[in-house]
Amino acid sequence: MPRPGQESTPRPPGKPPDRAALHEAALRHLARFAATEIGLLRVLDRRIGRWQRASEAPDEAAAPCRQAAREVVRALVAAGALDDAVFAAARARRLVRAGRSRRAVQAHLAAKGVDAETAGAALPDPEAEFLAAIAFLRRRRFGPFRPTDDGADRVRELATLARAGFPRDVAERALRLEPGDAAELLAQLKRA
Repeated sequence: MPRPGQESTPRPPGKPPDRAALHEAALRHLARFAATEIGLLRVLDRRIGRWQRASEAPDEAAAPCRQAAREVVRALVAAGALDDAVFAAARARRLVRAGRSRRAVQAHLAAKGVDAETAGAALPDPEAEFLAAIAFLRRRRFGPFRPTDDGADRVRELATLARAGFPRDVAERALRLEPGDAAELLAQLKRA
């Protein structure tokens, strides 16, 4: 960062990212973050785009870089460093423990670039979705976790659960729980 009164000189853009540089960038990213094939490809494409803007290179100059990025991603998939099914299963488990519905999990996985078939295999079963609804209730202090039970908030709580993607039968079942039963089921979800 330049000192006050000094002008900053922009760094030269450097040479275009080659396969080795993109492979190193991909490994650094995977060391810090879980990623899908499409997600990692987006990261590498953004890196190429930054180089292209800094060097003011035409699209034709970036085409070999983009091809190299695709080759790097294919190589990492073949080596087992990237696996969308493992990513989807782990992320689905985490989201269910956080109180997300099947629909919310499915939307999240789709946004991360997981195909529908892989996402479908990772989605929680109905019992896990029920446990996720309980976690949602706990986080929002609804239903059995409400400090005072006057019954007037039930419709509002049902609407909130519906907006979160929970089916009505799951929402009603979760709201009918006794506080002790809900706490026990929540502990079961945390152990799973």
